[in-house]
Amino acid sequence: MVNIIWLVLVLFALLYIYVFAVDMIKNRNNLENVSWLKTGLIGFVVNFFDVLGIGAFAPQTALLKFTKQTTDKLIPGTMNVANTLPVLIQAIIFIQVVEVEPITLIVMFLTAMMGAILGADIVGKLSERNIRLTISIALLITAGFMFANKMNWIHGEGIAIGIHGWKLVIAGVVNFILGAMMTAGVGLYAPCMALVYLLGLSPQVAFPIMMGSCAFLMPVASVKFIKTASYNRKAALAMAIPGSIAVLIAAFIVKSLPLETLQWVVLGVILYTSATMLMAAFRKKEA
Repeated sequence: MVNIIWLVLVLFALLYIYVFAVDMIKNRNNLENVSWLKTGLIGFVVNFFDVLGIGAFAPQTALLKFTKQTTDKLIPGTMNVANTLPVLIQAIIFIQVVEVEPITLIVMFLTAMMGAILGADIVGKLSERNIRLTISIALLITAGFMFANKMNWIHGEGIAIGIHGWKLVIAGVVNFILGAMMTAGVGLYAPCMALVYLLGLSPQVAFPIMMGSCAFLMPVASVKFIKTASYNRKAALAMAIPGSIAVLIAAFIVKSLPLETLQWVVLGVILYTSATMLMAAFRKKEA
């Protein structure tokens, strides 16, 4: 079953590459005036840290704005198209090297995808500030439990590679919500890490789950952006290639980390994401 999931991801990657390549060749004489070097460095850096679970969209948005490499209107499409191949590579690698029970993978992937499709309209009616506040507080609470566990104040196993029964139902419901939240610009990686921890799964399991969830969502969105020309072609290409190389390097580092070290990495990512979401929420209020 895992091999079937892996094959589907490979087919997604080939479809994406074909559609992207056709559009680039068709418009090769009309590429935007952006820097190959600046956008290439942005793609490499954000995708390297994306593998660690920090997420690419927030820092990528800030860097694209700061370096003035594309217009604000084209940023969402540019990031989706640029990051699709790196995310697919992440998922293809980690699904093969990290053991997870197939039923857990399938439920998490499908519910995230359905959440993005069915939940977009609902999420669109919610306050972005309240969404960010709620998730950041939930992440802080989770980080507190993780830290208490590391200090041996409480005890949590965190070694399972799959879940069943009520835990699987909870995982599916929460991942459905996280998939919907992605349509509001809320990253899936850190909340997914927190969910994995709270359900008693191994920290390593978070990586194929969160990467695979995004890998099932992004190709469809990217093809839509490409078909409607709602992206910066040159910037997307310049970020996609170095970003894919960065993923290969970072994946080797992550899979080589001892479990103890990986747990601290996950804790750090959750704290970082919670802090940035809190700051974003209060900036929205001030604005």
